[in-house]
Amino acid sequence: MKSKKLHGVAGITWLFAVLVCAEPIKLVETKVEAVNVISSIQKISGRDTVKVVKSPTITKDDEPTFTRIKGLKFDNGTIEVKVLSKLLPTAPEHARGFIGIAFRINDDNSKFEAIYIRPTNGRAEQQLRRNRSTQYFSYPDFKFDRLRKEFPGQYESYADMGLNEWITLRIEVAGEKAKLFLNDNKQPALVVNDLKHGPNGSGAIGLWVDIGTEGYFTDLKVKP
Repeated sequence: MKSKKLHGVAGITWLFAVLVCAEPIKLVETKVEAVNVISSIQKISGRDTVKVVKSPTITKDDEPTFTRIKGLKFDNGTIEVKVLSKLLPTAPEHARGFIGIAFRINDDNSKFEAIYIRPTNGRAEQQLRRNRSTQYFSYPDFKFDRLRKEFPGQYESYADMGLNEWITLRIEVAGEKAKLFLNDNKQPALVVNDLKHGPNGSGAIGLWVDIGTEGYFTDLKVKP
């Protein structure tokens, strides 16, 4: 009888945590930390929005360039956020509006998983670029170029999207698997079955951008 009561209490506690964490996380200066980016809080349409631009001192691709959310530890569950990507006036020709989410970030930002989108590719006239609209990478050993060379087509995919529009990203993570959903689509745009850091990773969440992107993030929700 005692075990049943304990089980019931545990279930209520878990449900309460889910309900609380499913609410939008307030994005204010005291809750975020810039890592190799220039970050600021701005009001857009009455909502708190985080603006993120990659530091010009970081020249390599797929690096720890994100605004890290303080006091939030994530292992398995769902991360949802609305993003808007613009190209900076100084964006190089190969800029694609790179924007996404880093997760399971360790304490010193030297290891994490990430999924991002390339909004300019979603409606490109070249089919090969369309096929590279979404991307998974694992820092530091499995960046996009290595994955593309060793596993062509396996960690990127097509999805309809564009610059200068709000796009809802939802990433579902369970063990060594992750799925990316865009907007209200019921089917994932990208499925990753073998997260490179394994099934037991845990850590922070980061609002990630790369070269040439002026990125905006709002309505961040995390559900364990």
